[in-house]
Amino acid sequence: MSHSAKIQTAELDWELIDAIEVPISKQFGDVYFSKDNGLLETRHVFLNGNDLTERLSELEDFQYFCVGETGFGTGLNILTLWQLWQQVRPDNHSHLHVISVEKFPLSKADLIRALNVWPELKPLAEQLIQQYPLPIAGCHRLSFPEQRFSIDLWLGDAQDIFPSIPKTQAVNAWFLDGFAPSCNPDMWQENVLNHIVRLSDYGTTFASFSVAGVLKRGLKQHGVHISRPRGFGHKREMLKAIWSDPSQTLTDPADAAEIKVQSERAPIASSSRPRQIAIIGAGIAGLSCAWAFAQRGHQVTIYEQDEPLSGASGNPLALLNPKLCPIEQAHEHLMTLSWQHALNFYSRFKAFRSIQVQQMALKNADELLGLAEQYPEAVLSVHDQQNATPETDYPSLTLHQAGAVSPQQLRDEILQHPNIQCIKAKISRLKSTDKQTELWQEQQLIATADDVIVCCAKQSAELFENYPPLKPIRGQVSWVENREQALALDQAYSYGGYCMQLDAAQLILGASFYPNRDDVDVLAEDHVHNYELIHSVFPEYAQQLPTVEHWQGRASVRAQSLDYFPLVGKIQNDRQIFTFAGLGSKGFLFAPLCSEVLAALVLGELCPVPQNLLDKLNPQRFQKKVKAKKPYYSG
Repeated sequence: MSHSAKIQTAELDWELIDAIEVPISKQFGDVYFSKDNGLLETRHVFLNGNDLTERLSELEDFQYFCVGETGFGTGLNILTLWQLWQQVRPDNHSHLHVISVEKFPLSKADLIRALNVWPELKPLAEQLIQQYPLPIAGCHRLSFPEQRFSIDLWLGDAQDIFPSIPKTQAVNAWFLDGFAPSCNPDMWQENVLNHIVRLSDYGTTFASFSVAGVLKRGLKQHGVHISRPRGFGHKREMLKAIWSDPSQTLTDPADAAEIKVQSERAPIASSSRPRQIAIIGAGIAGLSCAWAFAQRGHQVTIYEQDEPLSGASGNPLALLNPKLCPIEQAHEHLMTLSWQHALNFYSRFKAFRSIQVQQMALKNADELLGLAEQYPEAVLSVHDQQNATPETDYPSLTLHQAGAVSPQQLRDEILQHPNIQCIKAKISRLKSTDKQTELWQEQQLIATADDVIVCCAKQSAELFENYPPLKPIRGQVSWVENREQALALDQAYSYGGYCMQLDAAQLILGASFYPNRDDVDVLAEDHVHNYELIHSVFPEYAQQLPTVEHWQGRASVRAQSLDYFPLVGKIQNDRQIFTFAGLGSKGFLFAPLCSEVLAALVLGELCPVPQNLLDKLNPQRFQKKVKAKKPYYSG
């Protein structure tokens, strides 16, 4: 199966051994965890094999430690690691991050059943299950900020995924898990091991229950030193290895029972103090960015020349309504990846309302409706129009997992974070010094910061030389009293425009779309435009709405890049100044995932998107020299 094809969930048999239900993979004919005691084996092989008790307990303030895993399976390894992290983590802002790959994820029901075996892991298992993603290819970031813990679960074939992960930071320790090489040879191929080493650094450690020749040879050819201490239970040996700096000496020769290295292990991303982050602009880009850094313990100051949400992000309601791609493109399709991440992100806030969207098939109906068969069962269905309210002649696709966000309520919740402050100021100039960046308001220096993120939509260009062009697009939303024929609060309709209840009494609808216009007056002609849009799909319903003289509205200008991808990252490699702009009409959809990408680039963490997509977000993509396709990293 290719990484880009539809994800197949694992097919399991269950065997009762000593009153414990052990899952067995039908695909590979192998057990998911040791019949002796899977939990004790994980501790012995993966935690002790990577010296994690010692290494995690010694993390300094704001250090970031990354563990990589080659097979997620039941999640047992990660939950056991998480349990250890709870027991030994220092009382500071250090962070533990895991990347894990899985070709055949368990269904949620099977995952719950498999993890019921371990009562002591139940509190952690419940948190994992709550965020466990749909079986759709790509990277799914699960965040547990109160625990200072996060997981990137990459669904797809390891042969395709490992080459696609950007090395924005080195992995510190590896759990080389997965079914035995005799059952699952693909996982242990040279291509996979080459990229595991690419994502590592001198001092990275490796542990595995397997001592198969293919694994030992693959690691040794990269200069990784291997030892074979005693395995778990009846297993005579296991693999413990370290990629040591050739200039350092080992206390024991390779293949000895244990390995210790005289040098430090893989460099750990580190900042011994909170970074001072300045964010310019308080739209959804600036606010979501502020949240990403504040949740990691950094100090964030937002500078806004007007009021927060005064630009395109300030409409009364934001609809999360992605146009999903064919399933084979999902692993690197920004809108599909952003949609899944956004629902997970916003559901933590009171500003979020879970809804479903009826996407009307106005053209290419077969193409749109055909998506229902491609995606997992709970995501999409073809809507039966016989009892549709409001009445329409068009078929539609129901997106069951969507949402609406109240921007003003979200703003208030984000600005309450103790690490975020918002200051009214118009930053007119940024000046880099050796270690920091100065923020100037006209002739006055008002602050310095370690990192600056410019989130000013089209005005971002004022603070940079050679900023990529952004196109202005005028848009107006309308809202009107419709108490008597109010729609269900958990429904929205998408038809080129959109409509849904703003609250129990008012319908919100829109939005007009006028490229290359930047006027923001509320215009009657735009109300007429929004009326004609809804009338073309729901004529009887629209005719009963009050006439447009009674409508209210808000107009604003969105900024769109020339290729429709946001700008996320550095304009110049040698400065700690970043930009985040060009979100067009999908700001609330794109912002949460793009903010995590930006935080990874600024702080030196692993990125939750493949290299191909990271390159598409790189603001330097419009410069001629970028055509050489150099990887886009944080440095």
